[in-house]
Amino acid sequence: MKNYFAIALLCITASLTSCGTKSEEVVIAEAKLTSTADNKEMGTAKFYQQENGNIAMELEITYTARADSSVAVHFHEHGDCGNMGENTHGHWNPTKEAHGKWGSDAYHSGDIGNIQLDSKGHAVFVLMSDRWSIKDGDIKNIIGRGIIVHGGVDDYTTQPTGNSGPRIGCGVIEKK
Repeated sequence: MKNYFAIALLCITASLTSCGTKSEEVVIAEAKLTSTADNKEMGTAKFYQQENGNIAMELEITYTARADSSVAVHFHEHGDCGNMGENTHGHWNPTKEAHGKWGSDAYHSGDIGNIQLDSKGHAVFVLMSDRWSIKDGDIKNIIGRGIIVHGGVDDYTTQPTGNSGPRIGCGVIEKK
């Protein structure tokens, strides 16, 4: 009986230890995405501080109406999802660069890009950047910005929006 107890204790300890690394990753900001048409939940964007100072975003979207296609996602100036997402105004662009594809020569800090949805309309997308911050007064601060899910894809050339189609989803980035 002592052996069973020792084995059980060892298994519990090993289990708790292996979970330790994941629990250290703390959400520093989050946006809950809802449909602009009916306010139904369609995903989340969670932000994590990285050891190197970057911020990682894990974006999860479920939108069955666009299954097997792509949707464009952008950060917008204002965190107000009213008026079918139009109250977020234009793309967030603190560096005053031309609209473009993430990682190209010129792009907005809010140009997230096109996200491929699977056959069930679901996607998980991770992006890390040194262009974002949650510090008050920092030009790179993402807190209070809107996240818009568009009904079309970003062509990466049309200025200043990418011709991404209607605003089908919206969320506001809030500090945790």
